[in-house]
Amino acid sequence: MSSFDSLDAFLLAASRACCSPLAIFIQIQGFFICLALALGWALAAYVRRREIRQMKYSMKHGNTFAFLYHDINALEHSTQVNLPRVTVVMPLKGFGEHNLHNWRTQITSLYGGPLEFLFVVDTIEDPAYHAVSQLLADFKDDVDVRIVVAGMSTTCSQKIHNQLVGVQNMHKDTKYVLFLDDDVRLHPGSIGALTAEMEKNPDIFIQTGYPLDLPSGSLGSYCIYEYHMPCSMGFATGGKTFFLWGGCMMMHADDFRSDRHGVVSELRDGGYSDDMTLAAIAGAHKRLITSPPVAVFPHPLATDLNFGRYWNYLRKQTFVLESYTTQVNWIMNRALFSVHCYLSWGFVMPYIMDGIHVAAALKFYSKGNSLGETDFPVYGFKLVGCHVVCTIIELLSMWNLTRIEVKLCNLLSPEAPPLSLASYNWCLVFIAMLVDNFLYPISAVRSHFSQSINWSGIRYHLKNGKINKIERNKEKGPKFTDLGGKHLYGKKGAQSSASFLSSFSRNLAHWRQPKKYDV
Repeated sequence: MSSFDSLDAFLLAASRACCSPLAIFIQIQGFFICLALALGWALAAYVRRREIRQMKYSMKHGNTFAFLYHDINALEHSTQVNLPRVTVVMPLKGFGEHNLHNWRTQITSLYGGPLEFLFVVDTIEDPAYHAVSQLLADFKDDVDVRIVVAGMSTTCSQKIHNQLVGVQNMHKDTKYVLFLDDDVRLHPGSIGALTAEMEKNPDIFIQTGYPLDLPSGSLGSYCIYEYHMPCSMGFATGGKTFFLWGGCMMMHADDFRSDRHGVVSELRDGGYSDDMTLAAIAGAHKRLITSPPVAVFPHPLATDLNFGRYWNYLRKQTFVLESYTTQVNWIMNRALFSVHCYLSWGFVMPYIMDGIHVAAALKFYSKGNSLGETDFPVYGFKLVGCHVVCTIIELLSMWNLTRIEVKLCNLLSPEAPPLSLASYNWCLVFIAMLVDNFLYPISAVRSHFSQSINWSGIRYHLKNGKINKIERNKEKGPKFTDLGGKHLYGKKGAQSSASFLSSFSRNLAHWRQPKKYDV
């Protein structure tokens, strides 16, 4: 037998350790995590595909407006004039490369009922104020749109403060209020579809949807895509769900007027996360949250989304588990914290063991040794082979769900440039899966011990699950948002700089010529 150097001995010992009963259990657990994800995405794909079939069936039978309504009779004037009034509230912060096009898809909705849009900023110094003002100048005679200046928040997050001020300014006859993030790209029939479900079932407390991330090519953008994909299966139920995404929430306006279940007071008095707070209220009062199958929205990520901005975004996502409204909510958040951390590293560890097995084998082969000449644990290769198969199944299921959601988005927005899977790099997707799952527990633990977070230039401090201190310091905070790469600061009454003017000009061109710039 050939002599081994210290590295050979270490790799052999590590490979043997990776075949111990505990290691085998961890690896088999990893197989089941991969297959569980694959199954979840397969079920989500089934729900989305069913909607596509229904739309195509309607189109085949003469309904060219199936992207608005499956039943063409819903477009009758007698039906449209009786549609309820909807107010869309969009809390804004900063201005980025995709905002103009996103806002255009929102205010040019084909909803047939009374509709108003409220763009809410904290101050006129926000770059979003000037961008929206220019946009509204082009649409002032066509849509009911207003800019509302909310002022600075003092008792809750700035986003929640802007949302509540928007609700205070909505029309007195508004029946439903729709909260949208400014990076949501709506389909022409999205508001109509959400409203139809609310009308069909008055017991619905909140309707929600979920984004389809369009990675820009950087590893950070693929980590965002990978982070959202496991959550997406919880929104592709075609009906009842326990999940809620703050980027799209339709609710009864009267719930805010009467502060039903404390929706206003719970958000206003120390609320950090709008969706987590409202989901906790829904759970506590056994209220219904639904997600219709058409509520999937293209979400283009910033072209300059670097790894640092991804890390900041991950920190904000894990930090929401530190906020809570009740003791039961705290217990549920702790359980989610523990399970997510366990599964994340449970997903990553088998790949580390695979790497040890492969590295040990390659090292021996490079020295002219055969595995039969050593007591190399060949059983480890069987585990590696099984893991490779499970990983391929998982990636194929993720690819299939993404493909179907892209197809659905194209059907729901027939006037828009078609989305495509061609730009997705599946090697980067796999790397992002490992990176994101490895970093999640680290981010979660850091959030738990820090109890503070910087969100869009504002630092929030929590105490007993509620915001108890807010700090604003432009010098210490970031200059751009994480996902959209939006400029956070400008000068009062004017554009912030020549570079911002050029950015605005580029994005105006982006909006006017979507076929040239869009995915």
